[in-house]
Amino acid sequence: MGTMLVSPKWLNEHFADEKVKVIDASWYLPAHARDAKAEYGAGHIPGAVYFDIDRIADPDTDLPHMLPSHEGFAEAAGKLGLSEKDTIIVYDGMGCFSAPRVWWTLKTFGATDVRLLEGGLPAWRAAGLPLETETPSPPKTTFNVRFDRDAVADLERVRNAIANKNAQVVDARPAPRFSGEAAEPRPGLKSGHMPGSFNLPFGALFAEDGKSLAEPGTIRRLFEQAGVDWHRPIITSCGSGVTAAVLSFALATAGKRDVALYDGSWAEWGGRTDTPIERGSE
Repeated sequence: MGTMLVSPKWLNEHFADEKVKVIDASWYLPAHARDAKAEYGAGHIPGAVYFDIDRIADPDTDLPHMLPSHEGFAEAAGKLGLSEKDTIIVYDGMGCFSAPRVWWTLKTFGATDVRLLEGGLPAWRAAGLPLETETPSPPKTTFNVRFDRDAVADLERVRNAIANKNAQVVDARPAPRFSGEAAEPRPGLKSGHMPGSFNLPFGALFAEDGKSLAEPGTIRRLFEQAGVDWHRPIITSCGSGVTAAVLSFALATAGKRDVALYDGSWAEWGGRTDTPIERGSE
């Protein structure tokens, strides 16, 4: 996993370094019954800024937290005091849930050194390390965007992958939603999955503590057990592009590079009338 993950001990020793920036990327589903912004105000890692994926997003679409424009991202990142050259450490309140989405967003827009705090805020708390309630006011910086188009799959790219089998779609949703046995939590979405896609619920990628990712060899084995050919390109997907990023991050820790994330995910695919859908576990 190399430098993609840092321990609470490492961060505690380095968060005062000028080039180390810390982001609280917490975000929750309605079913979690948690308020990420309120929790951030009640206690966060010292110096951490809050990255709101619902606000740093494309305002001109009904789809949830889609990537913003290059200019919109650069402005938001600059206001948070972030530069593309910083060492950026991202964490969330569940351990590893929404932080990978912000990792992917930062990398996609050109940040060169983005890492996750292993175990997230729960691990930081368990280590007895300090929290603060003060909201930092970092000086505004310039974030120079270098957009990685290959990292993002849009609707047409996913259609093409399914039709021509030039990439494998791996869906991070729970198995009952993938099979169509369970209804989608977002109103108006059909149930099922994209034809030919594979299902690997994101929770399967964690170690026994449920908060830290499994080792690279285990990650590769889990994808292969789900039917994925490790040597072919992968497009990750989920409900709205959040837990798909858990798959993308896990793949990166295991050395897999030809991976894109379907930003619209099922919120887009399952909400259209012109997208084919299959049901069942295969």
